[in-house]
Amino acid sequence: MKSQLPLQPECMKVDDYVEALLSFVTSSDLLQKLCGGVHILDFLTREPDLYSTILPKEWRDWFQIVDVPDVLDLLMREDIKGLRGLYELNGSVLPDIQTRWRGLPIPPLTLLRYINDVRGHSLDRTFRLGGGTDSIVPALVRNVSVGMKPKKIHEVENFASYIDKLTKDIAHSSSHDITHIVDFGSGQNYLGRALASEPYNKHIVAVESKPLNINGAMGMDVTAKLAKNNRTMRNKKEYRREESVRRETGLEVIDSKNVVLQQDSSPHDRDTPVATDGTDSSAHTALATKGGGGIQYIEHIIEDGDLEVVCNQIESSSDPAYPGDRSTSNGTPQTNGVASEPLQLMVVSLHSCGNLLHHGLRSLILNPRVKAVAMVGCCYNLVTERLGPPTFKLPTLRPPHPRLDRTSSTCDPHGFPMSERLARYQHKHGEGIRLNITARMMAVQAPQNWTTTESEAFFTRHFYRALLQRVFLDRGIVETPTADADGGGSGSPRGWSGVGQPIVIGSLRKACYTSFIAYVRGAVAKIAMDQGRGSIIAEHMSGLTDDEIHAYEEKYQTKRKELSVVWSLMAFSAGVVESTIVVDRWLYLREQKEVKDCRVEVVFDYKQSPRNIVVVGIKH
Repeated sequence: MKSQLPLQPECMKVDDYVEALLSFVTSSDLLQKLCGGVHILDFLTREPDLYSTILPKEWRDWFQIVDVPDVLDLLMREDIKGLRGLYELNGSVLPDIQTRWRGLPIPPLTLLRYINDVRGHSLDRTFRLGGGTDSIVPALVRNVSVGMKPKKIHEVENFASYIDKLTKDIAHSSSHDITHIVDFGSGQNYLGRALASEPYNKHIVAVESKPLNINGAMGMDVTAKLAKNNRTMRNKKEYRREESVRRETGLEVIDSKNVVLQQDSSPHDRDTPVATDGTDSSAHTALATKGGGGIQYIEHIIEDGDLEVVCNQIESSSDPAYPGDRSTSNGTPQTNGVASEPLQLMVVSLHSCGNLLHHGLRSLILNPRVKAVAMVGCCYNLVTERLGPPTFKLPTLRPPHPRLDRTSSTCDPHGFPMSERLARYQHKHGEGIRLNITARMMAVQAPQNWTTTESEAFFTRHFYRALLQRVFLDRGIVETPTADADGGGSGSPRGWSGVGQPIVIGSLRKACYTSFIAYVRGAVAKIAMDQGRGSIIAEHMSGLTDDEIHAYEEKYQTKRKELSVVWSLMAFSAGVVESTIVVDRWLYLREQKEVKDCRVEVVFDYKQSPRNIVVVGIKH
């Protein structure tokens, strides 16, 4: 029987894995420090030294003699079993001096054990084309793939094929015959367009909050030849006269007799209706494809899992939405555009940001007409927190205001963790598992995909930002971080140990990263435009010469490698954080009495799309 979670080959049963994961997350002090207890801005400002405080001395000694690319290879790719075996042959003592790794001393046994623990508690991300079966994933036709980059093509091809197979499996194994697929946060509707087209011919309900995205998606429908183009022809003289009246009176004057709609003469299927442009919250736009599929656009802001408003619009628009013949997911025809059975929906999403995935999973429980969900998540840093006040990358990203202070101390019932298992989990720091924003932000990294050039570039950016923070400290702009701000246990509740108001630099021009001098000048110039504190910071930074800036870089240059090592360890360790978030979502579905089957599967190649895990739930 296929496992409900993508476990490592050597892993135990699912329940044993979940217990081991939660125990590791709450008991490993080093994991907690690297996943939420460290912030890059603290690196050169904290006393005692952050690097020596976090890492064991034997690790630091070994990191000193190896290059950072070798460290990354050891963390991400090296066979740890073989290296650990060398210690076992020597009775857990240092192997013979002649035994080397890449011409270097063998890594410390404690480091190898930590790497093994992180890998063993992380979900297996291995992608198997077609779900590991002999089935072939159909390639997107050229007109449907318009506007997509290779990454998006890979995602849409594989997820569309996965959804198609899932709907068929549901039809064969239950009484649910999915009539519509609801795409949460459809954006440009790349996925929906593929599913509505050959060979899938699904009926798609694209739910999107931004009219601009809906209009853009409708334009792509025309390019993909799923809809006809409308061309507006006007009597120019009358139109100019009306424009003149509007300018003079400030009133709108519309003479419908002078506005004519003319269909584009380019060849299209005759049965394809014209897509309308009504995108208000109660309107929908629908079109039918040649093979019997269809797309319906609904503008709706998703704030929870209640889809009653969306469901009602689908029901009220059955006739115009899908004219002509229709087919169910198993190919049974339906005629006259009217469903012969009640709505049976599957909610899907390709990379739901933050809580949007939580809303999607909850829609399975809150809506009788939703029979299944299949959600791929991303942007864990945007997930809110259920067990305590929001945590921030910096002390606060909000202006001081009493109302905001009150809301910052509240808990969000839509946030992490979703499951009661994690919310009630007992550990040495108390009850419930929390992940602050630094931990969740690191979980969206993709360290296995880092190239030497890319890693050097962002190591440089991180070093410059940490070094600038040191300059700010020395010039009295920020205060000295305190150990008390760490919050103990699971790391800083705010994601870093700094105090006072934050200074957010954000992105700068490429030229600003060519040297630390250029970075400081660019950052200060950007900050100086801040209406609140810009002038004060600029005053503190005035008089700072290029020689002084260069002296900072020379003084702390050795710290650059240390920062790179810690950042690599943080990104590597955050694989456990992502696994914890995914397992929590799966556990939530497992706890619901309405759910018959729930599972987690890998649907993309990690090299192409690192957020490659789908959470699936199916009702009884």
